[in-house]
Amino acid sequence: MTNLEIIKSQIAESAATKERILADDSLMEAIRKAAEVCVTAYRNGKKTLFAGNGGSAADAQHLAGEFVSKFYFDRPGLPSIALTTDTSILTAIGNDYGFNRLFARQVQAQGNEGDVFIGISTSGNSQNIVEALEECRRKGIFTIALTGARPCKMDDFDLVIKVPSESTPRIQECQTMIGHIICCIVEQEIFGQYNPQK
Repeated sequence: MTNLEIIKSQIAESAATKERILADDSLMEAIRKAAEVCVTAYRNGKKTLFAGNGGSAADAQHLAGEFVSKFYFDRPGLPSIALTTDTSILTAIGNDYGFNRLFARQVQAQGNEGDVFIGISTSGNSQNIVEALEECRRKGIFTIALTGARPCKMDDFDLVIKVPSESTPRIQECQTMIGHIICCIVEQEIFGQYNPQK
């Protein structure tokens, strides 16, 4: 396969995955529900918490940044914490309690009833995300799981958004898109504007 053929194939696969999302009414409804839950949390003075591993850690930081800074337009910041960023906290928990407790311990310390936790995992089986989801359940924190198509450990929590693919790059691309859609709806609902930049 030539490099040009690879480029076309990768773009076509990405577009096809997004088309499958667009054609799936139940998946579209799950995305709408995720945005609605975040809107409710913000209207009640609560916050969002994000976590992921590897590329999903970068996505967690990215999406928390969209809430705290801005998405489409200038407006007051919305409280959001990526649990992937503080090296002292991460290494302390990893050393004292183990890698699987990285996010659960932070949820225990930082999370409050009425907050929303968004766990991102392409496999849906990241144990440190699963344990964070379990801690959220104990604390009354609503959970949104972003995963791929396969059955996984994250399927049993509050709201699961499953990208219809088993390819890690395709899942990650669509998880970013879904996160952006949630940010867009939250901005519109909280601040009364739909103002995409041209």
